[in-house]
Amino acid sequence: MTQEDTQLPKVEDMSFKEGLIELDQIVRALESNQLELEQSIASYERGVALLGVMQKRLNDAQQKVTVLMGELEPESSDSIDTTLS
Repeated sequence: MTQEDTQLPKVEDMSFKEGLIELDQIVRALESNQLELEQSIASYERGVALLGVMQKRLNDAQQKVTVLMGELEPESSDSIDTTLS
């Protein structure tokens, strides 16, 4: 671990927005081809970690929304006529 790594916030402690911003910065840096090999590898590893945490948060949020939507639906759809006659 380099000194630069210790200055970065832990991925798990970052907000979703902060994670996306940093991930975007990493992608731009990697695409610029201006980083040394070691910096590229460290940035790529950080990006993979960020992506994993952000994907998990998205999945958790999607699951919560699905549960909440299920709570809003009527218990029996048979008793409600939803046809447009």
